[in-house]
Amino acid sequence: MRRLTLCTTFAVLTVTAGALAPIHSANAQQNAPATAETAAQSEPFKLPELGYSYDALAPIIDAKTMELHHSKHHQAFVTALNNAAKTDPSIANVPVEELLASVSGRPAAIRNNAGGHWNHTFFWQIMAPEGQRGEPSAELTSAINESFGSMDEFKKAFQAAGTSRFGSGWAWLIVGDDKKLAVVSTPNQDNPLMDVAETRGMPVLGNDVWEHAYYLTYNNRRADYLSAWWDAVNWTKVSENYAKAMEG
Repeated sequence: MRRLTLCTTFAVLTVTAGALAPIHSANAQQNAPATAETAAQSEPFKLPELGYSYDALAPIIDAKTMELHHSKHHQAFVTALNNAAKTDPSIANVPVEELLASVSGRPAAIRNNAGGHWNHTFFWQIMAPEGQRGEPSAELTSAINESFGSMDEFKKAFQAAGTSRFGSGWAWLIVGDDKKLAVVSTPNQDNPLMDVAETRGMPVLGNDVWEHAYYLTYNNRRADYLSAWWDAVNWTKVSENYAKAMEG
């Protein structure tokens, strides 16, 4: 009788294990697409393409700096922002601009990483290879002359904002609520779209003055970088930014 009990128990275990195996496999097959879809949904923020090669801005910005800046620094902001979305899924479907507009009520991770993501995406677009940079539009040139006196005076004001920014940050040309141009600077990865910005407005032009943006070529010579950078500016895109800001 004891032997029969053991055999019966073994039979039950054998059947149970056999029954579980195909169910487990079926679930794995059914869940595979869902897992891939879930993974895609868990990373709503993507690293944008540059639109040009890493060496396209040389010698103004060298290829290694561009590669590190885009594939490492910008990617780090995107990765961190996606991690923040896992903690707070409600941000996954919110445009980055909306996150920035309400950043005072959000965690520091959102402020830093949404700011870094937006700033760099903007930065790549306002630079272009030689032959694709264009000229400032007549409307933008007129507005610059009205606000600063001349293009040269504007560049001086912009470079002063960049060189005087203590530590890391950005220099910006913005269109304010009064539809006038202004040069401002923000710390870290802040920008004028944020509700915490000292001066708010729509960015038209911006330059990254973190050391990683220029150190391999210019070392600690930020002023030299700011001066050389004008030769990489995509004035066609900047003029488009100005036109859109004036329409808004």
